[in-house]
Amino acid sequence: MRIGYGRVSTRDQHPEAQHDALAAAGCEQVFLDTASGTLARRPELDKALLSANRAGDQLVVTKLDRLGRSLENLIDLSKTLQERGVDLVVLDQGIDTSSPAGRMFFQILGSIAEFEHALMSERTRDGLAAARARGRTGGQKPKLGPRQVKLARDMYEEKDADGKRAHTVEHIAQEFGVTRPTIYRHLAKP
Repeated sequence: MRIGYGRVSTRDQHPEAQHDALAAAGCEQVFLDTASGTLARRPELDKALLSANRAGDQLVVTKLDRLGRSLENLIDLSKTLQERGVDLVVLDQGIDTSSPAGRMFFQILGSIAEFEHALMSERTRDGLAAARARGRTGGQKPKLGPRQVKLARDMYEEKDADGKRAHTVEHIAQEFGVTRPTIYRHLAKP
């Protein structure tokens, strides 16, 4: 069975052209999403993937960028389809993973994605090492300076006339404009 999927990413794009191309390609069902941004949900893609779940089914898209928003996303979708025995057909690029050339294309894409991920990791490690060599460490700056930590500790340890704590952690946190967990974190340090 041929299942079509299309996506438009902005409000001024119209899905009719994709729908017509998918219908002309013989798709029995066509699912269209209107989604923008890399994190936007795509419920119609989920439906299309549920429909294309048997070996021999084909998921058809007009262009590769309509299916996935990133190379990594495309590779993940390709693996999911491959595990199910579902072929991917991309009309404009002439890709069909039921053929040896189409499978090779996706394997090359997967290799490129893996290579790019390794390069990014290497650049990140190099950048962190260079920052450490200059005396910089990662993470947020402390909310309280050393003097403020000493004052907070003194306030916490201060007793009233009855021998009880003169200040609650909530009161200390309000004094310094931080949260209670921040005060507890600093009090726990030696």
